[in-house]
Amino acid sequence: HLILANRVNRMGLQLLQMPSTWGLANPRMALTDVGDLELVDLTSLAYPTQGALLKRTLDLLLVIAAGLFLLPTMLILAFMIRLSDGGPALFTQRRCGADGQPFEMYKFRSMVVNAEDMREQLSDQNESEGVLFKIRDDPRVTPLGRHLRRWSLDELPQLLNVLRGDMNLVGPRPLPMADLEGMENDAELAYWFSQRCKVKPGITGTWQVSAREALKMSDMVRLDIDYIQNWSISG
Repeated sequence: HLILANRVNRMGLQLLQMPSTWGLANPRMALTDVGDLELVDLTSLAYPTQGALLKRTLDLLLVIAAGLFLLPTMLILAFMIRLSDGGPALFTQRRCGADGQPFEMYKFRSMVVNAEDMREQLSDQNESEGVLFKIRDDPRVTPLGRHLRRWSLDELPQLLNVLRGDMNLVGPRPLPMADLEGMENDAELAYWFSQRCKVKPGITGTWQVSAREALKMSDMVRLDIDYIQNWSISG
């Protein structure tokens, strides 16, 4: 159904299904009336505006409070990174946000300064499936960067992305724009990406909490779709 729904949606058509259980309501379901029948539109997901606004409000309150509390720590980390090799403290990368729009995502730099230029040389060592690029013992990571990554401290500057409205605290992790090339050639990945674009990406999400780097690509897709279709204010 997922692959078929994506193909139909790209053709500008609707894929309707008879509900298997009557009397149940799901805020993510988009319903369409055909005569006396109420059918589920598999090519669309309805997201409650009030829920999204409340989620945004909670994110802002938490980010402002956390930012003020963590500011001294972030300044110390930035100074340590600069001191370690003389390079910039922040690393920015174009990532894919809601509606497929690119934005600059911030992180504390955990790799050598020319890490992006070295990626092509290390392509044969990629241990991840699908569109992701992962090397368990990435030689580009600095000694300080390993500690930052271990405790996820490199993600702290993304609080600014949440403040700007690029991201949520919780949501699918934003993919690098460079990793999206050729995704349209895989129908299942294309559907996954189209659903991801319906919500803002987040600093953390279900597959990061579940297993981080150990998770297979197929499991990442499944967990992302599950979150997108069932997210609530509590998650």
